[in-house]
Amino acid sequence: MIENTRLALQGIFSHKMRSFLTMLGVIIGIASIIAIVSTIKGTNDLIMENLIGAGNNNVNITLRQGDSMYYMENGIPQGVRQVSQEQKEAIRGMDRVTDVSFYTQRTYVDGIANGRNVLTSGSIYGVDSHYLATVGYEVYQGRPFVERDYQERLKVLLLDEIAAGQLFPEGDAVGKTMEIRSEPFLVAGLIRKKNTSKPVIQSLQDYETYASADTGIVLIPDADWPIVFQFDEPENCVARARRTEDMSRVGRDVAQIMNQSVAGYMEEGLGGSAEEAAAEAMEAEAMEMEEGLAEGVPADGESYAGGAATVTYKAEDLLETARNRQELAASTNNLLLWVAAVSLLVGGIGVMNIMLVSVTERTSEIGLKKAIGARKNRILAQFLTESAVLTSMGGILGVISGIILSKIISKVSGTPTAISIPIIFVAVAFSMGVGILFGLLPSIKAANLDPIEALRRE
Repeated sequence: MIENTRLALQGIFSHKMRSFLTMLGVIIGIASIIAIVSTIKGTNDLIMENLIGAGNNNVNITLRQGDSMYYMENGIPQGVRQVSQEQKEAIRGMDRVTDVSFYTQRTYVDGIANGRNVLTSGSIYGVDSHYLATVGYEVYQGRPFVERDYQERLKVLLLDEIAAGQLFPEGDAVGKTMEIRSEPFLVAGLIRKKNTSKPVIQSLQDYETYASADTGIVLIPDADWPIVFQFDEPENCVARARRTEDMSRVGRDVAQIMNQSVAGYMEEGLGGSAEEAAAEAMEAEAMEMEEGLAEGVPADGESYAGGAATVTYKAEDLLETARNRQELAASTNNLLLWVAAVSLLVGGIGVMNIMLVSVTERTSEIGLKKAIGARKNRILAQFLTESAVLTSMGGILGVISGIILSKIISKVSGTPTAISIPIIFVAVAFSMGVGILFGLLPSIKAANLDPIEALRRE
């Protein structure tokens, strides 16, 4: 094998231009595949990071009416009770969940102000002690909420950077007093996301999807929520899945447990204790959701009363949304992959052609080797090795060209790219396979040459 490789390299470098032109089809094909796959992977990674975040695996389970978010500004929906402590403990005990937080939320609230400075766009959350850790916030100035804040209902709050900039443009917000609907609150600290990755906006659809990330956030202890809004409200939930692959399963299981507090579910026989709901959720992990729900209730957790969608808890399945977007983004690129495969086929035909020429040119050499005792398999292995080495070199050059091409595409068009290490090895191995496949016919022809006829030919 080593000797065959040496002879192959010697033959390739003795005809540099011819060898390069022969490899050109393979180089173009492999470079195209590397560039296209890099674009697909970069787009998929961007979609996944935009929708799911860089590794936080959070799933939001919120009250929804049909497919739309239910806003508490419209009043507490009938038939929806608060999630019980028993249900919360059942959710915290789920195997696929690492942390859980329950919170109340108002998206549009008037009266969040510091003198004349008003929060023009933002949300206020009533959060429990798990919220900061679950969502991934850190307190970079001041202090977080402590147990005393919850027990004594101290009127304190946390602001993110956007809200702090609007309410305290002069800075030094910590320790200052501001108002929420005429109730004075002390700014205990300022928060920001530990992961600073921001969604990349490339279209109007992206802006509509991710624009909410640029609004201000105000957090108060959930114990203070009735002080501001005068009554308790049903809570939403954010659960952190152990793995990204678990997000859809976690969302459905948590929603199933929380829906024990929804009257419509109780009336249809889906009620019961939180332990029973948790047991049902665990059993559902081994089957599809539609097999685990009672007859007459859709698998996505949406219930109906008299044909009208009632308010129920439903998980925001970002993982499924990301997959759908990835499939849509990859559909066009998959067509380009077929075009690149055709160029590899053309390159393989070129390799076959040049190897047939090589056999014709080296007829006398083949006859001489056979005359001194070379076997057919030795001649076959020599020419197959030369063909494989030729296309492997083309594959390596194609990989290098593909990486450079993907960088150029990223710079020129702004399309994200990410180099896939496995596809590099697959591309080189595939190019070697092309050499073996298309070099087989010339190699068999060389191995079957009659030594007497070969020696007589000039």
